[in-house]
Amino acid sequence: MLRRSILLVALTAAAALAVAGASMAAEPPAIPQTVTSESERLLGSPNAPVTMVEFSDFQCSFCRKFWAQTLPRLKETYIKNGQVRLVYQHFAVLGEHSVAAAHAAECAMEQGKFWPYHDKLFENQGALAFTDAKLKRYAEEMGLDVGAFAQCLDSRKYRQKVETETSLGFRLGARGTPTFFINGRLLAGAQPFEAFRAAIEEALAKASSQRSDKDGRSDKE
Repeated sequence: MLRRSILLVALTAAAALAVAGASMAAEPPAIPQTVTSESERLLGSPNAPVTMVEFSDFQCSFCRKFWAQTLPRLKETYIKNGQVRLVYQHFAVLGEHSVAAAHAAECAMEQGKFWPYHDKLFENQGALAFTDAKLKRYAEEMGLDVGAFAQCLDSRKYRQKVETETSLGFRLGARGTPTFFINGRLLAGAQPFEAFRAAIEEALAKASSQRSDKDGRSDKE
């Protein structure tokens, strides 16, 4: 069903990208509605001036590279000090095991452990790393309620959610993993830290300028 959804979205991708691009040029998009109420999938201050939305697949080697090499530096430089908030979105495009891993992360989120489980998945990425048996074993190793986790995973109740987020990524212009939106600006791939820093600094400067303009107008009123 995921493959059918991807194919349907791909057929209208060009038109969707044009619309999304025009919207982004006018005003950065808000956090996708699918995660606005899910603080467990947000890193950083909810009031940060820069929002970085990540569309990622747990089977993607470049997503793992971002997680291992760039994300730690982003945390230390921008996320911990309240300048950037990172929002994770599923972009499960590499097959059924990608969908299963994304679903398992949702099950871990039920127990307040999305980010630790997210890290566990990337730590163990590899051939046959995301079978149901191994996904349950990771939950056990983390000390989760294995019975509740297994029931959640077996139910596949989050499958539609994963498919919907994947389709959202395509509609916004994502064509590979990982894809990021930094206050609406698309940045594709596991770019070096310097590329993220340049995009974030630009977004911070723009946010500061907009805030100054707004304060100036308020003083005149």
